[in-house]
Amino acid sequence: MNKQISLHQLGVFSGLAAGAWLGMAEAPTKLVTVGFSPFLISLGMVAGVFVARWTVPMALKGTSYIWADLREKPHLIAWAILAGMLWAVANTLTVFAIRNVGLSIAFPLWNTNSLVGLFWGWLLFHELRGAGTRQLTKVLGGAAAIVIGACILALATTHSATTNTSGTASLGIAAALGAGVLWGTMYIPYRKAYISGMNPLSFVTVFTFGELGTVFALAVAFDGGVHNVISLLGQARPALFWLFLGGFCWVLGDLFQQYAAKYVGIGRGIPLSNTNQLWGLAWGALVFGEFAGQGSGTITLVIIGSLIMIAGAVAISMAEAPELEQQSWRTAMQRECDRYSLDPARVAQTLEGKDPLAEERPTRRWWEFVIVLAAVAFFIWLAAGSASQPIAMNIPWMLLLIAASVALLIGCGILLHKRTGFS
Repeated sequence: MNKQISLHQLGVFSGLAAGAWLGMAEAPTKLVTVGFSPFLISLGMVAGVFVARWTVPMALKGTSYIWADLREKPHLIAWAILAGMLWAVANTLTVFAIRNVGLSIAFPLWNTNSLVGLFWGWLLFHELRGAGTRQLTKVLGGAAAIVIGACILALATTHSATTNTSGTASLGIAAALGAGVLWGTMYIPYRKAYISGMNPLSFVTVFTFGELGTVFALAVAFDGGVHNVISLLGQARPALFWLFLGGFCWVLGDLFQQYAAKYVGIGRGIPLSNTNQLWGLAWGALVFGEFAGQGSGTITLVIIGSLIMIAGAVAISMAEAPELEQQSWRTAMQRECDRYSLDPARVAQTLEGKDPLAEERPTRRWWEFVIVLAAVAFFIWLAAGSASQPIAMNIPWMLLLIAASVALLIGCGILLHKRTGFS
């Protein structure tokens, strides 16, 4: 039954599913270690993101629904594009971080974005206002744990960097932390959209234009111009499928993250989705063997730092908002309604997991089926021209991680559909 799961629980499950798919999405960026440009890697992933962000929302809700949602809140279009631009720069920085310090180390460092999101949630959207001592202790204690864990991981990276002949570990740390700042700030448009009643599926459809445009501009600026970028894409043709696949996985994870931000706020939802660091650690260590040859001291520091950061994220996510804090959230919602002439009752319904727009039954269009088929055909075409890359992988561990991620995708997708109809 729809009422059997609370919105807080739904937000928690969405955050966990987001962690799995955001973690898996970073695996293809390992291609940077075999000579591909970080800008090319990011462009390939974002191209896959662009395709997925159009097809998944359209398949679930339809183009008529999405356009109607955008027409109701046109002011959020600019915010969605801005969020996409921030995401694009942050994603490019993560590729540099992975190249310099590895996936297992970079993940926890850029996940300090939860601290940034926590601050913006408190400052701009009244999160934690009226939360009470117990909930504040969980959230602030969790935030402190995240900082401590990040410091331990930075120490582990610096220690292992003594054997790094390129001397670029410090740049990798800076890139990962910079990505965390940008991603944390990106959640401002997220929360602004959802307290205005926009559906996450509509938001990400516009979001992707900011992503693709920014990454293409970065690639052109730093990889020798348009003609050179096109030439590099041609040379990377055998690897493009894996980058597109990474982008598709990222979209699935980001959609779950958006629902987590909608139903439990960015101060709670984002730390929970940052369990992706455990998945990144698993992919880096178990599938790609990143810790091979490292001393026990380095491995111990990485594990301790990761566990402390995860404990902090769990503490934050378990701090369910009490009634006084929820009243503060409603105050922030009313502010948006007053500023942009929105219907408060209609917006409140969307925050309760209802979907007034869907009840108006927007018409499905025949071309939606064609677009989905075209997207599938494009992925098949890329797969047909793909080739295995010179990266050592542990296949049994890879299959196990994929199976666990798919299980979370199906389970949380069913919960979202039953409880909210993907509202």
